[in-house]
Amino acid sequence: MITNISLVTVWVKDIEESKAFYTNVLGFEARDDVILGDDFRWCTVGHPTQPELHVHLSTPGPPMSPEFVDAIKRALDQGGTFAFGISTDNCVATVAELEKKGVEVLAQPAERPYGVEALIRDNSGNWIVMVEAREWTVEEMAAFAGDDPSTLNPMANAE
Repeated sequence: MITNISLVTVWVKDIEESKAFYTNVLGFEARDDVILGDDFRWCTVGHPTQPELHVHLSTPGPPMSPEFVDAIKRALDQGGTFAFGISTDNCVATVAELEKKGVEVLAQPAERPYGVEALIRDNSGNWIVMVEAREWTVEEMAAFAGDDPSTLNPMANAE
């Protein structure tokens, strides 16, 4: 029986720089960090309150095909890849704190049917959605989005 999600991979440009970003800026903790062979590093970080979930920081490379590696690198360079979502108890204050630390904010906190949402970028260009969640109903979501689900896109009203 599956009990939980235990590992997610985030593509990064530089593992050491990303490890510093996730630990020093976002407040994650360093977990595993092992170099395997000449070209593979197994490096994970995680949130202190979620010991069961590891975020694997990985650079694209072997055993993936060169075409796949190039595609991931291009996507990172374009800054449009999605890493994951994080929860916060105060989206406005958290974004203000992260801005002071130099984090790029793609979309300032905005009210959504499901809470207050913002969008930030990690040091490799990945999007991280941040939500201060609240209870919501299907009816609220439908009323907010109407026939246009693009209204839920946090970049739709980004500065």
